[in-house]
Amino acid sequence: MASKLTVKVNGLRHAVTATPDTPLLYVLRNELRLDGPMFGCGLSQCGACAVIANGKEIRSCVTPVAGVQGMAIHTLEGLPVRWANQKGLKLTKELLHPVQQAWIDEQVPQCSYCQSGMMVTAVALLEQVKLPTDAQIRNGMNGHLCRCGTQLGIIRAIKRASAAMAKA
Repeated sequence: MASKLTVKVNGLRHAVTATPDTPLLYVLRNELRLDGPMFGCGLSQCGACAVIANGKEIRSCVTPVAGVQGMAIHTLEGLPVRWANQKGLKLTKELLHPVQQAWIDEQVPQCSYCQSGMMVTAVALLEQVKLPTDAQIRNGMNGHLCRCGTQLGIIRAIKRASAAMAKA
């Protein structure tokens, strides 16, 4: 039976109507109309649905919405808000998280299907490891599938973002 639930996504509280076992991904896409997290495999294996929950990357396709009650959820769309709040910056339409800017600067995306999950996971990684090595990046991004072969661009972008974040 559907019930009213409250989720905090990208800094805002939202009242949604869903059954407690509804995957968070469905709430994010269908109820909140957020296009960042994507449905890929539905089995927590590809990473296209990745979001940040209380600072850790989770797979929203297998996480019941009831399991994130009281947690702060961030999607690709919320990364600028997260960065602004962390650094005390003024939020503007032009502000991007350094990871998003690095993705643009390194021209990482090709088809872009997996890129939201990749960027979200990169943010979670860089919040844990400030200046990661290539091995730490590969390990941190393990479990994300990219059929276009942009992995080398992703590594370059994460290194660029880590340098920018270290200066900020």
